[in-house]
Amino acid sequence: MQSNGTLGTMWEGIEGLPDWQGFLVVVGGAVLTAALLQIAGDRYLKRVTARIPGEVDDVVLRGVHPALYLTVAIGGVFVGVDLFDLAETDAATLEAAVLSLVTVIWLVTLVRVGRKVSNAVTDNRYLDRQVVPIFQNVWSAVVVGVAGFLLLTYWGIDVTPLLASAGVAGIVVGLAARDTIANFFGSLALYVDGTYKVGDYVVLDSGERGRVEDISVRSTVIRTRDDILITVPNATLNNAAIVNESTPRRKRRIRVPVGVAYGSDLDEVEEILLDVAASTESVLDRPSPRVRFRQFGDSALEHELLCWVPNPALRARVTHHLNRGIYQRFQEANVEIPFPQRDVRLSSAAAGGEDGTASPASTDGIQANSDVPGDPRVDS
Repeated sequence: MQSNGTLGTMWEGIEGLPDWQGFLVVVGGAVLTAALLQIAGDRYLKRVTARIPGEVDDVVLRGVHPALYLTVAIGGVFVGVDLFDLAETDAATLEAAVLSLVTVIWLVTLVRVGRKVSNAVTDNRYLDRQVVPIFQNVWSAVVVGVAGFLLLTYWGIDVTPLLASAGVAGIVVGLAARDTIANFFGSLALYVDGTYKVGDYVVLDSGERGRVEDISVRSTVIRTRDDILITVPNATLNNAAIVNESTPRRKRRIRVPVGVAYGSDLDEVEEILLDVAASTESVLDRPSPRVRFRQFGDSALEHELLCWVPNPALRARVTHHLNRGIYQRFQEANVEIPFPQRDVRLSSAAAGGEDGTASPASTDGIQANSDVPGDPRVDS
């Protein structure tokens, strides 16, 4: 109660001063309050934001401080003018003018802060450089729209017809540009999810595979192994299953199936496969290559050579070298690689007719053995 009485006495004293003196006192008090807010606010907020990584918090604080001080100072001027009746216009017009000035100040400030924040969060990643400006433009459009609505409200302009017109225009634009809008939001979803970035090696659900060359607001460009550029809309990629072979690590495992004939020395086969993997360029030592005996096939003992390559783009090349090396080593070691074949035998009754000639049309007495290892007698 005593503090309220003191403030009341001070206010009565200010009101008792001449107009120009009272006005200067009120404005000076507002400026002093702004300075105190700057000193105290900087110290307190720096302690709070020191634990937050990055420069975004510092950029925001440095950006809004001038607008905050100007708002407090303008508020003091408005109170002084209104209190001592120094303006020639009515109070409503003065209030609308002051609020409009403050709104414009904050409009410019928030747009600049959005631009500075986008520059602060943009790092060396190409995807960020492409997508962050989108957020900046959206932020600027929202700030300008809100500021325009407030300015119209201050001056007593009915915004209902404008809102209705904007709603109809929005529906028309949305129907006309639905694909573009879908691609835009698809690019935002791909960025937020971190699906891929430029340089990643991806495989689409359609079977196309290649390196991501470019990511824009509308589409993504992929360079295939045939050196062909494929442009895919972001809306399509957002609804598709995408395999990113470059994350979380770029190295990838390749599988080389190998079948050897029954009766082969399994220890020798495994030794040959591991030697071929060790002597092949681009095959990593760690994780080390390994051989797995998968199953007893119809005509072969089915093995699989498993090894790792440092880059998914090398899988086809390394598989080629491994297949060549395995085939050459198997030939040198006389390890047989079986293949499906068929032996056809004709009985004596089916081999000739009444006159002893062959009867091609007759199929009686034919015996067939399928999938027998060795050289085929008759190709089927």
